[in-house]
Amino acid sequence: MEKPFIYPYLGSSSWGEAWESSLFRRKAIGGAILFTAVLLACPYFFASIEARPGVVLNDRLLQWIPARDFSLTIFIFVWSATLLIIVRSVQQPAIFLKTIYLLIVINLLRIVAITLFPLEPPIEIIHLKDPLTSLSYGGTKVIITKDLFFSGHASNLFMFYLCLQKKWDRQFALLATIVVGILVLVQHVHYCIDVVAAIIITYGLVKLTKRLSFLNL
Repeated sequence: MEKPFIYPYLGSSSWGEAWESSLFRRKAIGGAILFTAVLLACPYFFASIEARPGVVLNDRLLQWIPARDFSLTIFIFVWSATLLIIVRSVQQPAIFLKTIYLLIVINLLRIVAITLFPLEPPIEIIHLKDPLTSLSYGGTKVIITKDLFFSGHASNLFMFYLCLQKKWDRQFALLATIVVGILVLVQHVHYCIDVVAAIIITYGLVKLTKRLSFLNL
């Protein structure tokens, strides 16, 4: 099992200690600004992809799975894991820094991938009801179905798993990744390739940032 990587310059430092570093302050503030900018741009991007035609994939595995609505279960796992990473980020600045920058890169990669691979949603899709995530789409009344390749749910949850440090935190994040990855397929919100690619891309991204000493102070 992959061990979590820990940035040695922060370790278990408190925010007060970390904030004494001017470089940390710049990276923390810069990350917050960039992340906010990405979130503000998302509704416009999703509106543009929803208006364009795409390809319907012949997903044979998905054809064998009867579509069922698991929106509530998906919502509980996604936002429980999100709350956990927020709490740990408040407790440990190292987790905050790597999480926010990885979120920025993952979302930018998704924008590129979705742009390059226009897809129509699976035929039996049951729209995912998530009032919180819908805010990044432009509001709860906006239905986005073409943000497919690759899955944001799976990539974010798997990234949480790789960023968290405590054993039980990581096990819960991994469980959330598996459960949500399966249920978005059962609900026909994604194709199988969307979920599989999300795990592979996220793992590669985290390994790359570690190898390149990304965010090192």
